[in-house]
Amino acid sequence: MNLTLRIWRQPDADSDGRMVTYHVDDITEDMSFLEMLDVLNEQLTHAGEDPVAFDSDCREGICGACGVVINGQAHGPEQTTTCQLHMRSFRDGDQIDVEPWRSGAFPVVKDLVVDRSAFDRVIGSGGYVTASTGSAPDANATPVAKVTADEAFANATCIGCGACVAACPNGSAVLFVGAKVTHLALLPQGQPERENRVLSMVDQMDAEGFGGCTNTGNCTTVCPKEIPLSTIANLNYEYLRAKGKKR
Repeated sequence: MNLTLRIWRQPDADSDGRMVTYHVDDITEDMSFLEMLDVLNEQLTHAGEDPVAFDSDCREGICGACGVVINGQAHGPEQTTTCQLHMRSFRDGDQIDVEPWRSGAFPVVKDLVVDRSAFDRVIGSGGYVTASTGSAPDANATPVAKVTADEAFANATCIGCGACVAACPNGSAVLFVGAKVTHLALLPQGQPERENRVLSMVDQMDAEGFGGCTNTGNCTTVCPKEIPLSTIANLNYEYLRAKGKKR
């Protein structure tokens, strides 16, 4: 498979960026998208050029470190992480545009690498519990209804990759924040900080410069963990509930 790549190159946060065209040959359909970028970088290194900077860690769709906009879609044409996107999703001779996450709250560090520490600050503002951990309790020591446990787990699967922000026309982070708020609000361990958590996390989200939600639903179509749109409704409920209790 021979491909034409147009990749965003930006040396640092203070410099202007531009799309640069590259050609890669002999790409197999079994390669992941990041493995294809590895091939390109090996080619650039051998030519004495600066390789393309991009984020990755586990390359198993678990950590959420990877993430680029591929042909205008966060993570590319499949609803998965970039590291789990395989080249069989493309055809020989394709031109592929590769850009960093598009959000003012995720400033570009270099090339395809963005600073997502805004997410860390949102979590640090309240996305935790203060319940004593100690040793692991028996599985049935704290009864939780299965329906509730399933919903909590579905939201806890969020890996914080930022695709929801990149796909949203407003650069909103409500799906991410909603997932973190919802899964803790559903469990007994999350009750002591329930009101303070949602108020603090929403305030921090706004302070970081994320946009508002207008329910376009783009976020859910690219989420690799398929966090449902109802999570945004849950966040709104938790926020209004907390506001009412604080009066």
